[in-house]
Amino acid sequence: MASSKLVPLADAVDRFVPDGSSVAAGLCLEAMIPFAAGREIMRQGRRGLTLIGPISDILFDQLIGAGCVARVQAAWVGNVITGSGYNFRRAVESDALVVEDHSNLSMAMALKAGAMGLPFMPMRSALGSDLFSTNPGLRRIACPFTGETLAAVAAIVPDVALIHVQRADVYGNSHAWGCLGVMRDAGLASRHVLLTAEEIVPTELISRDPNRVVVPGLRVSAVSHVPWGAHPAPVPGHYNRDHQAFLDYRDQSRSPEVFARWRKRWVDGVAQPEDYLGLLGEERMRALRLQHRGFSEPVDYGY
Repeated sequence: MASSKLVPLADAVDRFVPDGSSVAAGLCLEAMIPFAAGREIMRQGRRGLTLIGPISDILFDQLIGAGCVARVQAAWVGNVITGSGYNFRRAVESDALVVEDHSNLSMAMALKAGAMGLPFMPMRSALGSDLFSTNPGLRRIACPFTGETLAAVAAIVPDVALIHVQRADVYGNSHAWGCLGVMRDAGLASRHVLLTAEEIVPTELISRDPNRVVVPGLRVSAVSHVPWGAHPAPVPGHYNRDHQAFLDYRDQSRSPEVFARWRKRWVDGVAQPEDYLGLLGEERMRALRLQHRGFSEPVDYGY
């Protein structure tokens, strides 16, 4: 019988995100960003990480500001509402960070190659860009069938994927819905998957709807119960995006000094997920909860 993989988030990060790891996150673009896992990485003082993802909103900026990051492979880093990620900008301008530029498509294709166990994937769109100047994982190749010039993007195989989902069982089988971005391929490409979940549910509930399983439990290394684990990003079916938090972060990251104050409040003092909920407060959480429900149509898996 399978063993439970349910562990506290701090233990999961301690075991599966050592210094120097390559970490995939922000895989659903603007939704379900694993902010709680990111805060725990910062709290534990990880160093020398490589961050991998398409659009991570402010999560990557926070990890960079905390001194956790040596390298970034991404399509975009910043604050979706306000533009610049100030910690990212300072790190690039001071040559403290190695950046490998991707488009959203090249990132998706690199993770697809990793998920399929292939060394690269072909694509066209990068040929019209200057991505080749900063991305050593891109090459021009000739199609073996037509001779046409194509771009080849090297596979990306992260050490760990941080994935936040709506629900999971104790064995790591999980359901996610909404915009999934590159979550599936990143989970299959990575050596380890660390899940955080809004709810822990019986396995029978997961097995009743197998098409919503994003990463099978056999590929998951640890699962942690972390309600509001994606805040301030939204989680479909649970809570909306906290726009004010992104506006506040713009002001709280303008300089290293003010960012240090932000970190002291929102990271260093948050030893448990419950501590974070205490900082948010019930009034703020109530304002972010769903005002309208939008259920999908049921399907019949009968036999």
